[in-house]
Amino acid sequence: MGFESVKKIAEADFPTRWGAFRILGFEGVLTTASSCDNGPADGAGKVEVEGLVALVMGDIHSAPPVVRIHSQCLTGDVFGSLRCDCRLQLELAMRRIAKEGAGILLYEQQEGRGIGLMAKLKAYELQDQGMDTVEANVELGFAADCREYELPAEVLKLLGVTQVKLITNNPEKVAALESAGIAVVERVSAEVAPQESFAGYVRTKHEKMGHISDLSEYK
Repeated sequence: MGFESVKKIAEADFPTRWGAFRILGFEGVLTTASSCDNGPADGAGKVEVEGLVALVMGDIHSAPPVVRIHSQCLTGDVFGSLRCDCRLQLELAMRRIAKEGAGILLYEQQEGRGIGLMAKLKAYELQDQGMDTVEANVELGFAADCREYELPAEVLKLLGVTQVKLITNNPEKVAALESAGIAVVERVSAEVAPQESFAGYVRTKHEKMGHISDLSEYK
């Protein structure tokens, strides 16, 4: 996968309960062979447009800003689902940026680790039958994680940011930014208060996907 172009579409003031941000919309035009698509592949690749929203607070250039790359989660971010820790991580990031007085939240349209909303709901159904999140994705014909992080890296470059303190438990996000030329000078934990409802979800991410988590909280 590679982006042919990335451009800013719009920018505006954006007051929130965590403080005043600027909200910026970006679009990236990319060519992809759809390696995570579980449908038939013709090998020719296809052109798609991917959107990303950036919330920016304060001076992000005088020092490496705190940054969160957050993948869209309708069920968690909007409806408050406790099947996952997504909304809690989103709020953790917003609080941390506000505390620092500067930072960037990059919100990617990669629902269900990139498989899409309807497939994610099918995965929920399989999880209710006893599968974990990785097993459900694989059963549906997807990789365990179909996300890519090239667009966030390109947006950071457009914003003039080449060094960040990244809020994540996922080493793949660190590696993706580093390989794209964005230096991760610090990894900031995205661990949230444990909930029994997503204990298995966190355990699976730790054991099967390499996420950094303290599982002792879930005993």
